[in-house]
Amino acid sequence: MIDKTSPLPLYFQIEEAIKQKIDKGEWESGSMISSEREFAENYEVSRMTVRQAINNLVNDGYLTRRKGKGTFVSGKKIEQKLLGLTSFTEDMKARGYKPASKLVSFQKVEANHKLAKALEISQNEEVYEIKRVRLANEIPMAIETTFVPVQLIHLNEIHIKEGSLYSQVENAGFHIDYANQSLEASIAREAESEILEIAKGAPVLLIQRQTYLTTGKPLEVVHSVYRGDRYKFMIDMKR
Repeated sequence: MIDKTSPLPLYFQIEEAIKQKIDKGEWESGSMISSEREFAENYEVSRMTVRQAINNLVNDGYLTRRKGKGTFVSGKKIEQKLLGLTSFTEDMKARGYKPASKLVSFQKVEANHKLAKALEISQNEEVYEIKRVRLANEIPMAIETTFVPVQLIHLNEIHIKEGSLYSQVENAGFHIDYANQSLEASIAREAESEILEIAKGAPVLLIQRQTYLTTGKPLEVVHSVYRGDRYKFMIDMKR
């Protein structure tokens, strides 16, 4: 119950009540919570008050919205250490998740000036543009767009659908060396929210990665949008 005589805002009290149920395990990961109307009736408050509490819990990662389905208790965030270069497939398997990819598009496009400079190729030279939705245990985690020079390696769409790009590269005799990666906080645009099954404006992580072969030649440029409510990156720091 909530205390309407308390100086604490009603929405905050509702947030704390929901957090307690999640933390105590009364509401399990993946379970759907009541509707805003039901909450409003149970707590005898306005739906606007309930909506504010739910929005805050979604932003904090306790809850997640799935379009057309409802609001659910979020699972534990997947942690990825920023040390070591692994593929999404390798990383998910190492954490006990079932990885999968949904290929959105696979095509050859001409590199613009910025992309050509990053890949050390001529402007307008052809590159593979591979757009995939990355899933863990059938839950969409990220939208990933990868650019690879056509002149560097022949890529097969079927193999991209079925497995890891890194595995295909290494099976072709190339050796991946290192990558430069940057992370930036942002919010989901409408198209991203539909694919990732999150609310428009929900927090996301924008990740830019440039990967190099042992020859020093750039292999790929990757632009990724990760769900902020299901993914977090960790780094060990030592003085």
